[in-house]
Amino acid sequence: MTTGYFTSVDDVAERLAATGYLASPAVATTVFLADRLGKPLLVEGPAGVGKTELAKAVAQVADARLVRLQCYEGVDESRALYEWNHAKQLLRITAGRDESWDETRTDIFSEEFLLPRPLLTAIRSADPTVLLIDETDKADIEIEGLLLEVLSDFQITVPELGTITATRRPFVVLTSNAGRELSEALRRRCLFLHIGFPEEELERRIVTTKVPGLDQTLATSVVRVVGALRAMDLRKAPSVAETIDWARTLLALGADTLDETVVRDSLGVILKHRDDIQKAAAKLDLDAV
Repeated sequence: MTTGYFTSVDDVAERLAATGYLASPAVATTVFLADRLGKPLLVEGPAGVGKTELAKAVAQVADARLVRLQCYEGVDESRALYEWNHAKQLLRITAGRDESWDETRTDIFSEEFLLPRPLLTAIRSADPTVLLIDETDKADIEIEGLLLEVLSDFQITVPELGTITATRRPFVVLTSNAGRELSEALRRRCLFLHIGFPEEELERRIVTTKVPGLDQTLATSVVRVVGALRAMDLRKAPSVAETIDWARTLLALGADTLDETVVRDSLGVILKHRDDIQKAAAKLDLDAV
């Protein structure tokens, strides 16, 4: 079962670019294959390189609803799949005191009392849907077991209602910052895409697309300086998102060039740790980039 949003790799690249997402050939190819094969797409890489934005861009070009499950430590079945509206069930039980338990039980475990969460919402949707399971590596390993049925057969079992199977398969994107190793069982069900920091020319194009008022020469300087920072042994290398933020900062400051004063005063936009800022201030040689 395919989702059928794209006709070719070039179609992916062109339509994503129209949203402002500039995809590398590897990204465009993997998105096309995930669409054509109907396979979930596992996107791994450092924070801020465009993993979540890729899912949003696909939803935008496909005119699809974006359903997002934000993972975190402790996220459980009730937050990911569904839960019952216990307050409403209690009111129904109270209102039906003269009924038998069998009559009441049949009623309170019906559709009216079900609260679908992201996974069930995406499975039941009859409209085009992109399911984003964001930062999967932040969830406990137990949550992966909940995902296996969804990603294998695109179905969810609600014991009181039976098995609910997708009539229209969502386009599924899982993201991971590689904070922990995901299980092999989960990986087998997905196509894998690693998004790292882009090549200099692609990042320059991304910056000029996202910050259209930025001078081309300054954009080139920004990207080169960020590249030099990434080559340092920092606690947290600047992401593409932070490159864009820095470009916007320089535009707001009215900077025409990158000099030591401008860089020193704005390093906090791209570096988020004091020791990283101190190291960059000491080692960065603007004349060499």
